[in-house]
Amino acid sequence: MATERTLSIIKPDATRRNLTGKINALFEDAGLRIVAQKRIQLSEAQAGKFYEVHKERPFYGSLVSSMTAAPVVVQVLEGEGAVLKNRDVMGATDPKKAEPHTVRAQFAESIEANSVHGSDSPENAAIEIAFFFAGTEILP
Repeated sequence: MATERTLSIIKPDATRRNLTGKINALFEDAGLRIVAQKRIQLSEAQAGKFYEVHKERPFYGSLVSSMTAAPVVVQVLEGEGAVLKNRDVMGATDPKKAEPHTVRAQFAESIEANSVHGSDSPENAAIEIAFFFAGTEILP
């Protein structure tokens, strides 16, 4: 597998409960390196643009609202097969269906307040990383 980068967002439900370090430990224990990271407060416009792909779906409004409720931690993870590895560490979107060792099984409050976001493909990872980071902010 090739070394890849992927976007990870630690969502407001997790930052509110001070879980950033515990979640990052799971990523790092899985062999992913954090090569860029910042804590930000998303505006409604930023969250709306980032999740624009879901605009026509019924959960879009509540998704935007939840992502602006408190700060998030956006970060770039790097490693062999980073996109799939990150998705494995995150677990199923529905925490009730997530494997016990995953972020969502351990920390999610609900299917919507599921603690983390991760890119779903290398192509989307590149787009999502560029949404939050300039190339100069990513350090190997």
